[in-house]
Amino acid sequence: MSNRRQFIQASAGSALLGALGTSPAFAQALEQVKIVNGFPAGGTADVTSRRIGDKLAGSAYTKNPAVVENKTGAAGRIAVETVKNAAPDGSTLLLTPYSMMAIYPHIYKSLSYDPVKDFAPVAMASMLTHGLAVGPLVPASVKTVKDYLAWAKANPKDASYGSPAAGSTPHFLGALLGLNNGVDLKHVPYRGSVPGVADMIGGTLASMFTPHGDFLANHKAGKIRILATSGKARSPFVPEVPTFVEQGFPDLVVEEWFGFFAPAKTPASVVANANAAINAALKDKMVIDSLAISGLVPVGGTSDAMVADLKRQTDAWAPLVKKIGFTAES
Repeated sequence: MSNRRQFIQASAGSALLGALGTSPAFAQALEQVKIVNGFPAGGTADVTSRRIGDKLAGSAYTKNPAVVENKTGAAGRIAVETVKNAAPDGSTLLLTPYSMMAIYPHIYKSLSYDPVKDFAPVAMASMLTHGLAVGPLVPASVKTVKDYLAWAKANPKDASYGSPAAGSTPHFLGALLGLNNGVDLKHVPYRGSVPGVADMIGGTLASMFTPHGDFLANHKAGKIRILATSGKARSPFVPEVPTFVEQGFPDLVVEEWFGFFAPAKTPASVVANANAAINAALKDKMVIDSLAISGLVPVGGTSDAMVADLKRQTDAWAPLVKKIGFTAES
């Protein structure tokens, strides 16, 4: 337990140091702000939105806790479009995994938003690793990723995996696993992790790739089994589960962040106040502990650091998407 706590605190602390030097310009605190995310209640995006949103009250950014709106549908794009079209006054923020901004431009020929031109990055929120889990449809003898691939190859009719959205990072992790190992894994997209996990527990879905925090409660209850996580090192939340790298799959290393975005043309002083309030919230012990329950580690930092990493992710995913061959029309 102490090692896990040290990991969380160290990760949060190192990421937040850079943000403390930012000195927000004066701007009147907003009465109320809204955080929009594209996933259902109970998942990691929802948890991140609510835990941080609760702690924004009384800051230079907003007087009251944020209201959270879950706008599911269109693989998260409805939420993104909602914030794109919101008033650029700081009263509406988007909370999204980077895939909607870094991967979607590679798969949608006519994407209705431009991640660079239509948004003002505010701050990274939390970091997550993805996981592969199996439910009761997969025999208990399947204990490793190699076991899973062998089972899938022998049972093509049942060899399906869910993800929280078509075109999401978990979708492509599953696609790469199948493609690189000559196994046909059928993808089943959901509106977020929660309904997919429910189907897996119910035995109608064999497996799922999604943020591993969305598996934790059911994994610990013995209802599902996490076979691997996508981080560079084992997750402190399920240290008994080996990584994909440890199991011989070095191409499946992904650590994804949730980030806050404001509409383009939001005043720089408001963005700075929002950034400062988010970073302050991420230092709160209650926030750190509540994120940990969902397998999340606070990040924070400057908006410039967020812009730089978003560019890195956009460039890194371009050849992978091309290799997989998935488009919105495929």
